[in-house]
Amino acid sequence: MDFKKLAPWNWFRKEEEQQSANLPVQRYDQPRHDNPIARFHQEIDRMFDSFFRGFGFPSMGLGREIASMSHTEWLKPMLDIAAGDKEYTITVELPGVDEKDVRLELQEDTLVIKGEKRQEKEEKDKNYYRMERSYGSFQRVLSLPEDAEQDGINAAYKHGILTITIPRKARAAAKPKQVVISKP
Repeated sequence: MDFKKLAPWNWFRKEEEQQSANLPVQRYDQPRHDNPIARFHQEIDRMFDSFFRGFGFPSMGLGREIASMSHTEWLKPMLDIAAGDKEYTITVELPGVDEKDVRLELQEDTLVIKGEKRQEKEEKDKNYYRMERSYGSFQRVLSLPEDAEQDGINAAYKHGILTITIPRKARAAAKPKQVVISKP
């Protein structure tokens, strides 16, 4: 059985470390709500979070998601990661972001996608009933797998979609080793 298929490479390991370092420390031994049902939900979230993190999956708890959404300067664009035999493909949704406002940085085994979504113009004479669109800086931090060929990374930007291709290093074919059976 191939266990790597069950627990694939955690592309978000460093991003999660950065997020947890920026969030205030929460103590699970102290009640955060007087409502016992709310405490129960928080405890279940904590248990699922610690269980899935052990397999290399990103955090599933809602507490961190709500805390990260409260900062309007921290946007987190959605992305897809696909793996083929010869390359990885990362597709990032960046609607309303100009290509000149997007930067890719490679730092050792980490790919950082950062940029800024600018507000087109500010209208002070209008009274808004609701504003759902977000503006500000964004960043995604991806931990590259060991077989990623960092020198061959390419990126293309079209219609608000950033497509990054990362070639994979060729693996050396494992040769079977003959084991000699000795006589007692």
